[in-house]
Amino acid sequence: MFRQLAVEEASRTLRENRLGRPRSTESRARQEAERAQNVRKAFEQLGPFYVKVGQILSTRPDIVSDHVIAELEKLHDSASVLPFSAVEPVLRAELGPTWAKNLRDIDTDRPLGAASLAQVYRVTLANGRPAVVKIQRPGVRETVAQDMALLRKAARVAGRVAPRFTEMIDIEAMLEVLFEAMRPELDFINESRNMRRAARLVAPFEHLAVPEVLLATPRVLVQSLAPGTSVRHVAQDNFDTEERLAIGRDLLTFVLRGFFTDRFFHADLHPGNVFVAPGERATLIDWGMVGRTDRRTSMLLVLVLLALAQSDGHGLAKAWIELGQTTARARPGAFASDMALLVPQVADASLEDLSFGVTLTRVLTSSTRRGISTSPVIAVLGKAFANAEGSVRCLAPELSIVEVFKSEMQNIMLSLAAETLSQEQMARTALEVMLGIGSVTERLRSMVRGRPLSLGIEA
Repeated sequence: MFRQLAVEEASRTLRENRLGRPRSTESRARQEAERAQNVRKAFEQLGPFYVKVGQILSTRPDIVSDHVIAELEKLHDSASVLPFSAVEPVLRAELGPTWAKNLRDIDTDRPLGAASLAQVYRVTLANGRPAVVKIQRPGVRETVAQDMALLRKAARVAGRVAPRFTEMIDIEAMLEVLFEAMRPELDFINESRNMRRAARLVAPFEHLAVPEVLLATPRVLVQSLAPGTSVRHVAQDNFDTEERLAIGRDLLTFVLRGFFTDRFFHADLHPGNVFVAPGERATLIDWGMVGRTDRRTSMLLVLVLLALAQSDGHGLAKAWIELGQTTARARPGAFASDMALLVPQVADASLEDLSFGVTLTRVLTSSTRRGISTSPVIAVLGKAFANAEGSVRCLAPELSIVEVFKSEMQNIMLSLAAETLSQEQMARTALEVMLGIGSVTERLRSMVRGRPLSLGIEA
């Protein structure tokens, strides 16, 4: 069922994007809505792994239709609560039969959270400190491994059934990006490493924090208790304006640094993973799913945002094409024209009026329609952008991600410059020139041949 729905929906959406067919008539709208509900229900019925796949797809209008996106955005990483007796054997296996001496007063009737991979309980440690224990659901690793193998097989089938679609959307590559981001969630030792690294990165921010790791095994994670409640459930009136804006600005800046300079970012920073309380730092929780970018991708993303900040649609188009690749039927000039119309509409909007994640999806839709294949990492980046924006919007909707980017631009450029001028990078560039490889040599070769290096934009 899932494979058939996925292939049909993806092929139909790509065909409509390419042909520009309007979606009209009430009857067709009802059919679209019903189909979209069926797709969402299929993801929910197939289990936790597919819920995350659906969340990723909700940021890809070049793969699924607007109706399906609206339904997939309703997917949350939640699950029915298992009785404590079902997860207690995991505690016993990981911490030994005397685990209760160190983890006291567990509220076994009311877990703090029940997600697809784990359940979370409030506990009191032996020294009286309040904390949180995260316990992996029994058998979830095996289930996820099977799901990954099944999706790889489905991607190969889709490649044979719809070769023109896979020319535009490299499903296998996109899945590998998703799998790479999700794997740490299956081992809490990896998640604890992510948390410790994130704690170092968040240290310069006055209004942000990451929980302290108190104990980690592959299937049990004990961490400090985050004060407050999910930003989704707080009232803005509980905070003074200065504090609201400061938290929101720090959060957006932290996300931007994660993309552009640290190249390590929380890939699932939705409102449920941001805890706030008046007078406290906002705590970023659940570091199982993280994303990473390479140097070239992060620098091209800087160019995308710079072009947006400067209301330069053609510049955005050039950077976006470099981020992906053109196909045989590409129309880069038309794509540049699309961006020239889009960018002035979004350059100065606040989060209250516009989502950068939505803007990203509009760029994706246009690039796909114009025959430009997009880098698979955009799937995770798009989800991360949209989730972080949603969190900030709950507390400080008047902030503009472009304005925050402008204020952070100097730090980003100084960091990139320092990296470029490092001894390691200069040595690498010199070796590439001597060995006749790399971008510098390619540009020289193009000049010698009398052909300027093209970014794929038509005159």
